[in-house]
Amino acid sequence: MKISNRRSRRAATAVALGAVLALTATACGDDGSGTGGDKGADGSGKGKIVFWDNNGGVRTEIWKEVIADFEKANPDIKVEYVGIASTEYQSKVDTALQGGGLPDVGGVGAAMLAGFAAQGALEPLDERLEKSSLNGKLNKDMVESLKAAGGGDDKLYSIPTSANNGVLYYRTDLFKKAGLEEPTTWERFFTAADKLTNKGKNEFGYTIRGGAGSIAQALDAMYGQSGITSFWDSSGEKTTVNDPKNVAALEKYAALYKKVTPAADLNNDFTKMVAQWDSGTIGMLNHNLGSYQDHVKALGVDKFRGIPQPTGPGGKRVQVSNPVDGMGLFKSSKNKAAAWKFIEFATSKAENSKFNEAAGQVPSNTDAAKDAWISKAEPTKLAADALSDGSTTIVQLPYYLPDWNTISKADNEPNFQKVLLGKMSAKEFLDTLAEQLNAAQEEWDQQKG
Repeated sequence: MKISNRRSRRAATAVALGAVLALTATACGDDGSGTGGDKGADGSGKGKIVFWDNNGGVRTEIWKEVIADFEKANPDIKVEYVGIASTEYQSKVDTALQGGGLPDVGGVGAAMLAGFAAQGALEPLDERLEKSSLNGKLNKDMVESLKAAGGGDDKLYSIPTSANNGVLYYRTDLFKKAGLEEPTTWERFFTAADKLTNKGKNEFGYTIRGGAGSIAQALDAMYGQSGITSFWDSSGEKTTVNDPKNVAALEKYAALYKKVTPAADLNNDFTKMVAQWDSGTIGMLNHNLGSYQDHVKALGVDKFRGIPQPTGPGGKRVQVSNPVDGMGLFKSSKNKAAAWKFIEFATSKAENSKFNEAAGQVPSNTDAAKDAWISKAEPTKLAADALSDGSTTIVQLPYYLPDWNTISKADNEPNFQKVLLGKMSAKEFLDTLAEQLNAAQEEWDQQKG
């Protein structure tokens, strides 16, 4: 795997995905305080803790299994589960930061990490990990990924649970019937999207993500087609998102909407998009390893495949990074000892393997990563091969910017919908995004000064 990044420290985050895949509510505060300034307490190591799941609904069932196992092994600790949809999680935490009511433990992935850490919401976990049974059992690159995403102070604010990767799922039965080649290149992808569309029969070649989470998927399609291998230009201060090649790539990608995709895609987040693909006659879907098991349940293993993202210019594959997910300990917790026990347990070999097999993702626990189910999950195996054979370049997204999540979601998802509707040009959209990113980078550089 080739990595092109602005700074060597950020390269660690990109290395993580390749290396890992290659292995392959009432809160705790007694006084109601949940602000970043509340230092909390270790507590007795017993009693009740509150856990906020950052992908509620999708992962509720497996988390409840992990919690049941934990409570059986630790009968003096009770875990209150609160499932929060991924699209609502950041605003829920931000609200609690201002008004109180943070949990003891919560899902904290790379994309949100810097923002929460910058507000003083999270407990540094380096010392706890060093003294833990987990020490030496977590993939080092995943740990470094979350350190790099934490905002630049080289502290660990989240214990990794899993790694993900972008996947192009396609219906093998529909491709065979239409006499189409596997969509291993962007040229084949666009050809298939067109040929598999028959609006009169409600058949579409592709489903595009227009709702929550749309920006990351759009960036993947842009950089994949353009072949640009760095998020920042040679100066290190200006983003490449609005490079003319990326503008042209986004124009071509956005033009798919309603031409070869359902109109409902405009508002579809990943759950709606995945459900639509599983129940309909749509040729292709871009998502990640996390939805693999959903497709197996809906379609069986014979009607679809999940392959690495298509290759672009010169047969090279360029993709943007996908975040490592993890569990953070909130600083305001009054029962940090019990909360840490839960984090340790959830990332132990057996539980981490169980969780990731259900989620279709790659375990952070190195012993769990050796379990047999991983090699049987074809998309995971293929992704590992693609990331280790030198054909793939990772464009590292700037998760370290505290404003990254806001810029890439709330500030620009509505604008991307305007692009799909033809109310905003791809160039105007990307110029606006670039202006915000450049300003955030400048501010970050000044602060780190």
